[in-house]
Amino acid sequence: MNEILKLVLALPSGVLIGAIFFGGLWWTVKKGAGSKRPALWFFGSLLTRTTIVLAGFYLIGRDNWERLLLCLLGFIIARTIMMQITRTGVKPHRLDREAPHAP
Repeated sequence: MNEILKLVLALPSGVLIGAIFFGGLWWTVKKGAGSKRPALWFFGSLLTRTTIVLAGFYLIGRDNWERLLLCLLGFIIARTIMMQITRTGVKPHRLDREAPHAP
């Protein structure tokens, strides 16, 4: 395959890998939070998602740092997109405010 085509395909491949990783994380949080065994959900998901990402990065970036860099860029783009999609509008709790004390 032509090297230019491999470089062009590295970015969307990274987006796909990132979508699988962060989509799987979102799905795990939704399913695992209400589960009777959340640790099993989270650990199994982490192991599966990490294996997919490492295998994908290895296959795409093998022997070429430019493809690996473009794949990583696609992964970061997927993270940004997933953050926008899954945003709930809930503001994070601020830790610097003083909590009310019980009398």
